[in-house]
Amino acid sequence: MSTAQLCLHILRSTPPSSVASRRLRQRNSAIKIHPNLKWVLRLSLMDRSPQLSATIDVKKMVDFLYDDLPHLFDEKGIDRTAYDERVKFRDPITKHDTISGYLFNIALLKVLFRPQFFLHWVKQTGPFEITTRWTMVMMFMLLPWKPELVFTGTSIMGINPDTGKFCSHVDFWDSIRDNDYFSLQGLWDVFKQLRIYKTPELETPRYLILKRTASYEVRSYSSFIVVETSGDKLSGSSGFNDVAGYIFGKNSTMEKIKMTTPVFTQANDPELSQVSIQIVLPSEKDLNSLPDPSQKTLGLRKVEGGIAAVLKFSGKPTEGVVREKEKELRSTLSKDGLKTKTGCLLARYNDPGRTRSFIMRNEVLIWLEDFSLE
Repeated sequence: MSTAQLCLHILRSTPPSSVASRRLRQRNSAIKIHPNLKWVLRLSLMDRSPQLSATIDVKKMVDFLYDDLPHLFDEKGIDRTAYDERVKFRDPITKHDTISGYLFNIALLKVLFRPQFFLHWVKQTGPFEITTRWTMVMMFMLLPWKPELVFTGTSIMGINPDTGKFCSHVDFWDSIRDNDYFSLQGLWDVFKQLRIYKTPELETPRYLILKRTASYEVRSYSSFIVVETSGDKLSGSSGFNDVAGYIFGKNSTMEKIKMTTPVFTQANDPELSQVSIQIVLPSEKDLNSLPDPSQKTLGLRKVEGGIAAVLKFSGKPTEGVVREKEKELRSTLSKDGLKTKTGCLLARYNDPGRTRSFIMRNEVLIWLEDFSLE
């Protein structure tokens, strides 16, 4: 029995008064089905029963999810009493029909993937429906290289109008089009993320992935500090020895500073010809605590952070490859209606002399003018 049928069965099996009978039939006939997953229940706001809707405080349930969902993968866990025993859970590759099955799936993910869950917002999207937007980052512990899997999307939570509890939970991933269970696109999306990218165990600028599509990520970066000097081209190494020398002790106090990753090369013009090469400095440092550069060609600068679209790729980041990736990313962002800033950054995470090209982690970043998850 589908969730829509289940909820209808509950409604129809509740003896209505003679006065409310006609309203109940009208409400049942006003049910609409979500276009992406037919069994998701939607009820008409105009025709719903006042007797039933008055007993369900949806705003309170929204507030509850803001508090409860961040505990999805921690020791506290979510409150199972907020769900019907028979609850429909679906994502593109997972299916459960009970709260026990849903909780078992959560427990399995905790063992295999060490997931992190980030809740962006919760809002009411129907009289008996709440939608959430989230990011989930998982590390597959069974593979030696522990690949990072990222999923972003929305969940539609259906409310049982008879019990006031959640009776359905349907996930939609941003990275695929076919979100129906069982989705081969979803399975392939998981498989693609198992590939090897070698990321050194060094500090990186802090960011949160807001959205992951089939071809790029949108990240929110916190501010960070760089030491920089002029370079020659995006893929070039001119100036690297100078900025590396700064963290190795060639500064006013001869202080050695911890290494970080990646090395950024930034182009500030549309032709990608005005280039600087940068090393990110540790987050515990600020501009006042850093020693002055010994070379006049070096500078210290705080990057304010912001929202960036990022395309990740492996292989040797030659000038031709980097420019092609930048063009590809900018074209995709334009098609998606996102406004971009001039220039780009190339992020190189690996020592090219010690890392095989097929596992290198490289990224092209383009800052966005504005971005909303609404």
